[in-house]
Amino acid sequence: MNTISNEELKFLQGLSKNFPTVQSASTEIINLEAIQLLPKGTEHYVTDIHGEYDTFNHILSNASGSVKRKIDFVFGNRITKAEKNQLATIIYYPNEKLRSLIASGVVNEEWYSITLNRLVEVAKEVTKKYTRSKVRKAMPQEYAFIIDELLNETNPDKQNYYDSIIKSIINLKRSDYFIESICVFIKRMLIDRLHIIGDIYDRGPKAVDVVEKLKEHHSVDIQWGNHDIIWMGAACGNKLDIAEVIRLTARYGSLDTIEDDYGINLMSLVSFALSTYENDPAIPFIPKGTEPENYEDSSVRLMTIIHKAIAIIAFKLEGQLIKRNPQFDMNHRLLLDKVDYDKGTITIEGKTYELLDKEFPTIDPKDPYKLTPEEEFVMDKLKYSFLNSYKMQDHIAFLFAKGSIYLTYNNNLMLHGCIPMKSATEFREFNHKGKMVKGKELCDVLEKTIRNVWLNRNDTENNSNDGDYFWYLWCGPVSPIFGKHRMATYERYLIDDKEQQKEILDIYFKLRNEEPFCEMILNEFGLNNKSARIINGHIPVKVKKGESPILANGRLLVIDGGMSKAYQKTTGIGGYTLIYSSIRMFIVQHEPFSSRQEAIENESDIISKDFMIESHATPILVKDTEVGAELYRQIDDLKMLIKAYNSGLIKEK
Repeated sequence: MNTISNEELKFLQGLSKNFPTVQSASTEIINLEAIQLLPKGTEHYVTDIHGEYDTFNHILSNASGSVKRKIDFVFGNRITKAEKNQLATIIYYPNEKLRSLIASGVVNEEWYSITLNRLVEVAKEVTKKYTRSKVRKAMPQEYAFIIDELLNETNPDKQNYYDSIIKSIINLKRSDYFIESICVFIKRMLIDRLHIIGDIYDRGPKAVDVVEKLKEHHSVDIQWGNHDIIWMGAACGNKLDIAEVIRLTARYGSLDTIEDDYGINLMSLVSFALSTYENDPAIPFIPKGTEPENYEDSSVRLMTIIHKAIAIIAFKLEGQLIKRNPQFDMNHRLLLDKVDYDKGTITIEGKTYELLDKEFPTIDPKDPYKLTPEEEFVMDKLKYSFLNSYKMQDHIAFLFAKGSIYLTYNNNLMLHGCIPMKSATEFREFNHKGKMVKGKELCDVLEKTIRNVWLNRNDTENNSNDGDYFWYLWCGPVSPIFGKHRMATYERYLIDDKEQQKEILDIYFKLRNEEPFCEMILNEFGLNNKSARIINGHIPVKVKKGESPILANGRLLVIDGGMSKAYQKTTGIGGYTLIYSSIRMFIVQHEPFSSRQEAIENESDIISKDFMIESHATPILVKDTEVGAELYRQIDDLKMLIKAYNSGLIKEK
């Protein structure tokens, strides 16, 4: 064989441990080449979950309507609609639904036999396009042998054998456990890969449960949203990001995420808030969604003053960060020094506004961005707690491991926000440590910077300001994750003027309905064929105002449909899922989810409708995907290994 480098030889020697003979390497090549000719797996794309775990979990459980579609296909008119609904609900929530059915008295041996057989039929359908090896790997280990036998038994002469397995499961009282296992297996096979296009955190109450659910998934990637980035920065110990995270959870009345789910000690903040703001009405800081009659409720009052205390700290820290990073070009956000604290007014661009709250006992008008000693103490305590929350550190490690600012995969560019634009044909530049970057390079440089901060978060000797880039990604004007000229947080709290509260979108969002513009963006990321697409989240689609998720003749798809309840008044729907199978790509539009309990007890489901984007007469094969490209690389490596064996460079074992 041709001369190979020492590095290649070491690699082949490592590979030989898994394939110690020519025969084993040849067998694997045959297997991989056969896999290349199978239909590609089905991908699901979801975005802007915002802590709405129950809705997200239901969408995963019903595979965005795929479970019902498979049941309809398998059974047609053989079973009633009511039986289909019951079967679907069992697949979604096997434990809870079984308990409900057992309590109602409908479960007996005959019911178990019918249900087990029906579940096996569904399982056969969802595994048809996959290899037996892949299917077996996806099976729950405790029942893998039994499921494998039931799925692959096609000989009519062995029907008694098949029936005997089902009967034994029932007689041994293992039916409930088996049903749970095969339901998990069915749901796993329906979603081959899950893409999350950002914003797992904030607004909703159960972001922690969402992350736990994602950690359980067999194949997932995440494109970070700005609401994820601020939590990632907080987990690195950046004080402004910590203050922002607490401010946001207090604003939406969900501090439980901080205290109970992540075990963050807020006592120092609570004590400070009580001693400083106990008698302050703090009206602008009453948590979102609070009814007026509840303003004086003790728990609401406590949340309100905590909210004000951390918001003022955040405003101060924001000013400090902007001053030490002149390259961020954000001096327009230095607002505390524009306030007349005696009159309770602020002057912006020559116009004076009355503030909605005029009590700022911790702000020194001569040095408004300086924390008081008490505020410094609070932030030191919080930083320690964030850095030492095992669960938070574990979750953010997962986001770094599975996430990125953007991802190109199977001819799609996935990006939560935008590519900042100067004009229709020019990318907007950003000064990163003296170097002007834009487009793809902007994304790459910013991602590399924050990854390095994460890796060195416990390095107390490192005095670099690189951690400030998390906050810039959260709300900076050239952030590809944020995509607005400013985040008008201060104005929305304290100035009653719609013009001052306005947040102007990057011109990307006006241009993205033009096909040539989308092609330019795709070319920047190396996707230069007519079937390539951009997939965005971040800006909810106002369906009730006639907006469509399909833009630029299908070259750009916006799949934020308002999974977060906070946005559903704007969108008029309950979210989207983009599904990309081997034969079609389509968007599923969901109606708002009622509740998990309602779904279990009344077998209700999310009502959804489909919007076709493209279909294929012949299936897209694995060989034409990212997985296929990786398999080609593996095949080439194995062929090199066989040559090394045949030449005697490496000995067979």
